[in-house]
Amino acid sequence: MKVEFAPLNIPLARRLQTAAVFQWVLSFLLLAEVCIGIILILIIYNYWFLYIPYLTWLYFDWRTPEEGGRRSNWVRNWTVWRYFNDYFPIHLIKTGDLDPSHNYIFGFHPHGVLVAGAFGNFCTNYSDFTKLFPDFTAYLHVLPIWFRCPLFREYLMSSGPVSVSKKSLSHVLSKEGGGNISIIVLGGAEESLDAHPGKCTLFIRQRKGFVKIALTHGAHLVPVFSFGENELFKQVSNPEGSWLRTVQEKLRNVMGFALPLFHARGIFQYSFGLMPYRKPIHTVVGHPIPVKQTLNPTSEQIEALHQTYMEELKKLFEEHKGKYGIPENETLVFR
Repeated sequence: MKVEFAPLNIPLARRLQTAAVFQWVLSFLLLAEVCIGIILILIIYNYWFLYIPYLTWLYFDWRTPEEGGRRSNWVRNWTVWRYFNDYFPIHLIKTGDLDPSHNYIFGFHPHGVLVAGAFGNFCTNYSDFTKLFPDFTAYLHVLPIWFRCPLFREYLMSSGPVSVSKKSLSHVLSKEGGGNISIIVLGGAEESLDAHPGKCTLFIRQRKGFVKIALTHGAHLVPVFSFGENELFKQVSNPEGSWLRTVQEKLRNVMGFALPLFHARGIFQYSFGLMPYRKPIHTVVGHPIPVKQTLNPTSEQIEALHQTYMEELKKLFEEHKGKYGIPENETLVFR
């Protein structure tokens, strides 16, 4: 394999962008394990004056990820996130106004491998979110398992993510007077295994829990499609039925999250590595779907709203795909 090295005269800003994304990828892959290792070392070497106060505090703080989290604007304003967003770059596009007297659920598609668009747009202060939606607070909901990792959970919450549990969603969507947005990456871990460049497969047909929660709280639904999300990485070929996909599915069922074998470019060369490609991400926020509060929705009501949501999502994709490099003959595949 021929290795294509990066030129030596790359501007400093681009090198800083690469460094920002590199630390983010490392944090995603290794930081939780490092944090668990630190706690274990403190326990093994009996640094009780450090781990006992922390674990005691952790016991009383355990529910915080389900109660709105603990975001820090200081962390969200770190300059590293500006370089992170500029690396791809990441863009947020609004297609319609939202009423700040309501709460909303943004259904984010596709999952991609590492959900870079969702993080860059909703977990940093360097996207256009506050300019486009000035009266709203966004909460990105992620797997609860991440908040069970000591120390790492504090770092994760500081950027704004909260648990995707039912209790957490209810907490965000119960705000009196509106102004909250729950962002749910609906395809989840299953969809990440199909995040191949050029593919537009969404795992949504059986995902109806978010519709029930929307009805229960009267939260309006908004489809969101992030063009370019699946173009950031390649994956080792894993078609359904292959031994690799079978192993990945079994691990997903056991652990609750998937392990896509992704690769892209490196830091100093463009031929291989775990750094994402520099591909623009355009996250398009669709028009809201009004939802009337129904405390005990029937299966028919859930099915009808779910169908409306899929139709609006497909409409959003069709209206904007030509602007962002998707061939006209490409269509969404719902699974």
